[in-house]
Amino acid sequence: MHIDYHRQLNLSSRVLLPLGLQLKTFTKFIVACFFCLVLNPLYAEDRPNIVMIISDDHAWTDYGFMGHKIVQTPNIDRLALNSLTFRRGYVTSSLCCPSLASIITGKYPHQHKITSNDPPVPAGMTNAAFNRSPEFQLGRERMNKHMESVVTLPKLLKENGYQSLQTGKWWQGDFTRGGFTDGMTKGGRHGDEGLVIGRKTMEPITTFMDKCVAAKSPFMVWYAPLLPHDPHTPPDRLLEKYKSKTDSIHIARYWAMIEWFDETVGQLLDGLKERGQLENTIIVYVADNGWIQSPDNSRYAPKSKQSQYDGGLRTPIMVHWPKRIAAKMSDDLAQSIDLIPTLRSALGLPTDKLLPGINLLDEAAVASRKTIFGECFTHNSNDLDVPEKSLRWRWVIDGNMKLIVPNLAVEPKAEVELYQLDSDPTEVQNLAASQSEKVKEIRKKLDHWWEPKL
Repeated sequence: MHIDYHRQLNLSSRVLLPLGLQLKTFTKFIVACFFCLVLNPLYAEDRPNIVMIISDDHAWTDYGFMGHKIVQTPNIDRLALNSLTFRRGYVTSSLCCPSLASIITGKYPHQHKITSNDPPVPAGMTNAAFNRSPEFQLGRERMNKHMESVVTLPKLLKENGYQSLQTGKWWQGDFTRGGFTDGMTKGGRHGDEGLVIGRKTMEPITTFMDKCVAAKSPFMVWYAPLLPHDPHTPPDRLLEKYKSKTDSIHIARYWAMIEWFDETVGQLLDGLKERGQLENTIIVYVADNGWIQSPDNSRYAPKSKQSQYDGGLRTPIMVHWPKRIAAKMSDDLAQSIDLIPTLRSALGLPTDKLLPGINLLDEAAVASRKTIFGECFTHNSNDLDVPEKSLRWRWVIDGNMKLIVPNLAVEPKAEVELYQLDSDPTEVQNLAASQSEKVKEIRKKLDHWWEPKL
């Protein structure tokens, strides 16, 4: 909880003045410093570290604790059981780049303007040629500028004495452009050198933690490995384990990738414990977007990644801080944009009223929120500065109802969709035609949230 130091100072004055101890300017300064240094967790010696674990292309159903009968995720399951865990978590968008940008800024894609994975493709140019062109680099640089223009968690933490490490997926240029003090990615589209984390080594993280522990500096780790993301190339020992459990080699590979990712989570947690940092580290978990594995090829099935459906948008969300945050399994709604307000609160930082998310540690706020919103955009942007030109769908979950509204300028053949999620979690039966009044009712909430000028 954020501490009001002026209120504490006034309280001290009221206590001391009757004793004849008039607080002079210097004394006031000493008292203020006392409250800043002792009571504010950002200034105490035991300032909590932060570790953000972000899995990549991972379906919300594919965890042991979420009820999967075959995939084994013992380390994530243990983390979930000891965390404040929201089983009905959602990202803002079902595409990697904008979703990750929302996680680290706490803003919707239409607010931070990183709506797509890549810049617009010029007319007459193939994707392959465009990805090697100067126009592509200019477009990515424009996207990087959007990241630099907003407050990110690493920037905020740096102002408060933290060091931060980027590993894994990072789309927005060199790691420093997101405010990280340390990092692996130098500017490649997916994350270049950062993508070896988890798949080949965990050493950059352990080295970074050792440096920070030695310096008695609080730290943040961004662990966003290319896992279980394709290429699905799991260790043979894990692939053999799952080959006998399905007729599809593609599904077996995907399942094995999930357990491989789970093993790296265990290594990360062990690294914290070995350094005596586990109990003083806030760990948050979220997937950047979902994935439903096609049984007959290596790609994803419909209604998952890039789609407007829960298969691409839903994810468990966890907040773990031993002895400080009570473990609880919750079916309340949560979103990836809630992580920044939650961490600000846990660290004692002032609330940023411009952020759209809520503090997940505030039970009243969580219980009272019944509606969340999101948006899906084109893979390649249509306009890097005008988000609505790339908009495909807006969506809203109101209780157990989900309304999807297409942008007909981009999706001219799409229709309005309405689903009852508690009885139809795979979104099969579109109720929009039979419940037109419900559509109008929920649509008002969606338009009040963001009605783009199309």
